[in-house]
Amino acid sequence: MGFKCGIVGLPNVGKSTLFNALTETAAAQAANYPFCTIEPNVGEVAVPDPRLDKLAEIAKSAQIIPTRLTFVDIAGLVRGASKGEGLGNQFLANIREVDAIAHVVRCFEDSDITHVEGKIAPLADIETIETELMLADLESLEKRVDNLTKKAKGNDKDAKEQLDLVNRSLVLLRDGKPARLLDRKAEEERAFNMLGLLTSKPVLYVCNVEEASARDGNNFSNQVFARAKEEGAVAVVISAKIESEIATLSREERKEFLDTLGLEEAGWTIHRGTKAPQAAGAIHTDFEKGFIRAETIAYSDYVALGGEAGARDAGKLRLEGKDYVVADGDVMHFRFNT
Repeated sequence: MGFKCGIVGLPNVGKSTLFNALTETAAAQAANYPFCTIEPNVGEVAVPDPRLDKLAEIAKSAQIIPTRLTFVDIAGLVRGASKGEGLGNQFLANIREVDAIAHVVRCFEDSDITHVEGKIAPLADIETIETELMLADLESLEKRVDNLTKKAKGNDKDAKEQLDLVNRSLVLLRDGKPARLLDRKAEEERAFNMLGLLTSKPVLYVCNVEEASARDGNNFSNQVFARAKEEGAVAVVISAKIESEIATLSREERKEFLDTLGLEEAGWTIHRGTKAPQAAGAIHTDFEKGFIRAETIAYSDYVALGGEAGARDAGKLRLEGKDYVVADGDVMHFRFNT
């Protein structure tokens, strides 16, 4: 169970340096030339959550298995990637497999590090990548229209639903907007995800700044933040160089540093709004296929009442069915039959 995040951006923006920092390794080669990352580097990081320790203490667990976040350092994309330029085809295939995108944007001046476009222009860099992803999505969807139309005329219910989503997505893409902005209903989400669109991935803009701007950002990062706000996305400021140095600190030194940033706890590996069967499926597909019910206890009740037995006696253990939306911190025991 985990979440896969692709680190993308133009060449020489700091992707591999950030990857090294996130995974606390030097496995990714960080070099000053395009395409130094050819095969995507993959690193897994355990996501710490102090609640796990408390739960394990109460339940006397023999082992604690934290959720894991997978980072994929993907080769730098260049203009024309949707037509196979550079390592475009490989880039697009790799990005299709991730759950979300960390889009690293160069927001620093450095004459010693070349820029593939010859100038520092973060918004133009973002447009380059967004355009290539949208062009790839356009081509992919346009190829499906005729086949889906034929099936829909034959009263294929799934084809009708997919065709509707394809046509609505094409309207957005032809207007130069990513598919993730498509207004859709909750019940359409599964079919939408099955389209496999590159621009449907949630995006976090990572503004890589020079060391002096690591705290407050700079004019370049301010431009990115403004764009992120316009499209309902999120942006953060980091100095990949500083972060890679922090990764070499001891556990105690690193904890002290994280405390100064106010980083206290991590999130779940299921999306907000996920129902119980799908949450069970994040552990094992058989759990979702044979889902019967979920014995559920809120984290606060589990801790306050000393575990499952106490929660059961106090009437705080609930039996939830297929329509239950999982809440953060739920302690769940899935009943299933395959």
